[in-house]
Amino acid sequence: MNAATQSVIEQVGTRSVSSIRADFPILHQQVNGHPLVYLDNAASSQHPQVVIDAISQYYQKNHANIHRGVHTLSQRATDQFEGAREEVRRFINAGCSKEVIFTRGTTEAINLVAESFLRPRLQPGDEILISALEHHANIVPWQHVCQHTGAVLKVIPITQAGEVDFTAFESLIGPRTKLLALAHVSNALGTVVPVENFIAAARKAGVPVLLDGAQAIPHSVVDVQKLDCDFYCFSAHKLCGPTGIGVLYGREALLQAMPPWQGGGDMILTVSFEKTTYNQLPWKFEAGTPHIAGAIGLGAALRYLNSLGMQNIAAYEQQLLAYATRQLSKVEGLRIIGTAPHKAAVVSFVTKNIHPHDLGTILDTEGVAIRTGHHCAMPVMSFYGIPATARASFAFYNTFAEIDRLVAALHHAQNVMG
Repeated sequence: MNAATQSVIEQVGTRSVSSIRADFPILHQQVNGHPLVYLDNAASSQHPQVVIDAISQYYQKNHANIHRGVHTLSQRATDQFEGAREEVRRFINAGCSKEVIFTRGTTEAINLVAESFLRPRLQPGDEILISALEHHANIVPWQHVCQHTGAVLKVIPITQAGEVDFTAFESLIGPRTKLLALAHVSNALGTVVPVENFIAAARKAGVPVLLDGAQAIPHSVVDVQKLDCDFYCFSAHKLCGPTGIGVLYGREALLQAMPPWQGGGDMILTVSFEKTTYNQLPWKFEAGTPHIAGAIGLGAALRYLNSLGMQNIAAYEQQLLAYATRQLSKVEGLRIIGTAPHKAAVVSFVTKNIHPHDLGTILDTEGVAIRTGHHCAMPVMSFYGIPATARASFAFYNTFAEIDRLVAALHHAQNVMG
């Protein structure tokens, strides 16, 4: 361990990080002859054993379709599935479980709002407001509805530090604005957007607000009622849950007024060839057999995170971020992209004379896993005039010694590339 890290206490609440790491089987392996250093958590975090066990137990003992069955296995599966919905409600402090819709992830949740909530409300010349910081999932669905309605997509610029320009936002929001859609945290830069300020301004203008919370919810306490947003979207696989499952939170009154987006089983009450009547919330937006095991795994992940305490997780990850920023800033020829004063545990950077893809490949030979590319945020890369960045993203199970390993691997890459 680097001398600078020897005095650091690696603790999340009452638990040591070493004991937490014991909960994650995947972390204890060798990659290319080196102990794995997993720093790609913004893409997907890893699973504690309790999540793996919850999913396995469902398949081993309780697998059956939900809601419609009267037999024991169906009742067990239904109870676990709806229990997971209640776990989500508590985790984000939604007003009721009707406001929690299970989706395939953040992307599907945003598309649901675009097609069911916004598209029927748009007229030619109406405006949708997003920022230049957004992930493609919070750009493309709005472009799609604009193409089909004649609405206009307007973009709030960002600063060189990677912050959304609030003054520019105030000049862009207006009587034709029908929705404000913002990332709560940037996946590419780690910027924490002060969404409360944007929401307050949108409220005054009577504009509904959607937040892409995929990168915020793993790193902070999220209270949708306190935020006062209309929609909040996130994915399970960013917060220790399985892939293929996510959540759309929406205000009950808005969801009640929205038409179903997809048709099929379980989102109906009655069907005849003449007429179909739709199910109640939240099921009218959950057509077909859902990802039952995924929801159960998400519920287990949220219970695990609650056992650690999201405030404790956030505090420790900020220590990791501060240390990584200091150490990476010392690497000759390295430039950090995105220097907002308030960031989640993400550091995006470029190195002189080494393309990020080459850098990622060399780091992998040292057992260090980072993400390289445009991070599904090509407009952000264009703003900085670069094709891609290398991104190290941290979770509560990472250590200061792993950051030292990252820095050592970067020096190795520079030696390899001359």
